[in-house]
Amino acid sequence: MSYRANLDQPVFSALRRAVSASGFESYIVGGFVRDHFLGRESKDIDIVSLGNGLHLAKEFANLVQAKDVVTFENFGTALVKWSGFEVEFVGARKESYGRDSRKPLVTEGTFEEDQLRRDFTINALYFSLNEGSFGELFDPFGGIYDLNNGILKTPTDPDITFSDDPLRMMRAIRFATQLEFSIHPQTWEALIRNRERIEIISMERVSEELNKIILAAHPSIGFKLLHESGLLQLIFPELEKMHGVKIINGKGHKDNFYHTLQVLENVCLATDDLWLRWSAILHDIAKPLTAAFDPQFGWSFHGHEDKGARMVPKIFTRMRLPLNEHMKFVQKMVRLHLRPIALVDNEVTDSAIRRLIVDAGDDLEALMKLCRADITTRDSKKVKKFLANFDYVEERIEEVEKRDNLRNWQPPITGEIIMHYFNINPGPIVGEIKNAVREAILEGTIPNSFDPAFELMKELGSAMITSNNNTDAK
Repeated sequence: MSYRANLDQPVFSALRRAVSASGFESYIVGGFVRDHFLGRESKDIDIVSLGNGLHLAKEFANLVQAKDVVTFENFGTALVKWSGFEVEFVGARKESYGRDSRKPLVTEGTFEEDQLRRDFTINALYFSLNEGSFGELFDPFGGIYDLNNGILKTPTDPDITFSDDPLRMMRAIRFATQLEFSIHPQTWEALIRNRERIEIISMERVSEELNKIILAAHPSIGFKLLHESGLLQLIFPELEKMHGVKIINGKGHKDNFYHTLQVLENVCLATDDLWLRWSAILHDIAKPLTAAFDPQFGWSFHGHEDKGARMVPKIFTRMRLPLNEHMKFVQKMVRLHLRPIALVDNEVTDSAIRRLIVDAGDDLEALMKLCRADITTRDSKKVKKFLANFDYVEERIEEVEKRDNLRNWQPPITGEIIMHYFNINPGPIVGEIKNAVREAILEGTIPNSFDPAFELMKELGSAMITSNNNTDAK
C-alpha cells in the first residue's frame, strides 16, 4: 500500500527539523500510526531512531523549548511533553529474554530488528520523519490489511513472541477487546500454548492490562477470551471458579460467571468508572464458596455479600490493586448490593431506608446503578417489575433523606461528649452508649438532632454505667 500521511501539525514539523538536524533516520511507530488509520485521535507519539534516541529527544526539546522532559538513561528513552502531546523517543533495538526472566536484554539494533520485536502487525506500522519520504507509510508485515479486516496477528512466530514477552498475551486480549478484533488462529493457539508463561510477569503489569480491558466499551469480550485461553485461571482464579453450573436432582443454578459478565456489561452502559465496574465483577465473587443445595428449595448463596466483601481486600492485595478508598468503595458495593432489592415491600420501614442511606453515604447513587445492572433476566415482564421496584426504593430514599438529612450522617453524640459528661475513660461502655443513641435515631425513636440525642444519652448512659459497675463489683 502506497500512502503518505498529511503530518501538518506543528509537532510533526518540529520533529522533522529535529530529525534533519540530528542526522538520524527516524520514524513514528506503533499506536499513533494504528490509531491514525482507525480514525481515532491520539496524543501519544512514539519515535524510533536509528541512532541515539536521547540525543534526538534533546534536539526536539530544544527546538520547541519544552520544559517537561523526562529521560531514562538506563533504558535509552526520553519523554517530552509539548503542546498537548507526549512524545517518547527510543533508539532502534533488539530484545532477547531468558527463559525465566521478566526483563529483556536490550541492545542496539537495525530498523529491521526493531520491526521484528513489535508485538502485533497493526502496531508495526511506521510513518517516516525523514527528508524525501516524510509521512510515507512503511508496513513490513501487512498491518494495514489486518487493520482493515479486524485481525490481531504477531509479525513473527507467535510462540517466540509470547514466550519472549508473556505480557503480550494480555495485550493481545486487551487489543481484541478494545478494537473488537479477532485473534488470528495461529496467534490464538500459540497464546494458549504459552499461557503459563504469564506467571513470570509481575502482577502490577498484568493488572494494568486487566484494567484496560475493564475500561473497554465491552469488557466481557476480554473476560471470555481470558477464560477460553486458560489465562483467567492463572491471573484471577476467584472469577474462574464462578464458571459452570451444578445440577442436583435436576435443579441447577445460573452460571454465575456469565451472569457477572452481563452485570458488568450493564454497568458499562451507566458508567465508565473503573471501580464501579470492578464492583460488578466482584459483587457475586463469594457465590462458589456459599453455594448450598436444599432438596425442597433448591440452590442458595446465603451470606455471599458479606463473605464477598471480606474477600475484596485479599483480591486487591494479590492483584496489586490500590488498597485505598477505591478498595473500600468496592468492598462497600459488594457488601450492600443486595440491600436495595430487599426494600421493595410497600410496608418497608423508614428505619430500613435510613440504614441504607447511612451505610451507603455518598456512594448511594453508585450502589443503585450496580443494583439495576444486576437485573439480567431475559423475561421482559420481570425486568419491568424489578426496575419499577427500584424506582419505588429511590422514591422512598428521596423522601426519607429530605426529611431526616442523613447523607454522610454522623451521630450527634460523640465518644468525647459521653466521656466528658459521665467523667469516664475510653472503653467498651462508651461505644455501647454511642451505638444505643445511634440505633434510636435510625429506628425513628428520637429525631436526628442534638438535644433529644443528648437527653437519651444521659438516660441510657446512667443505666448502662450503673449496670456495668454492679457487674464489675460482683
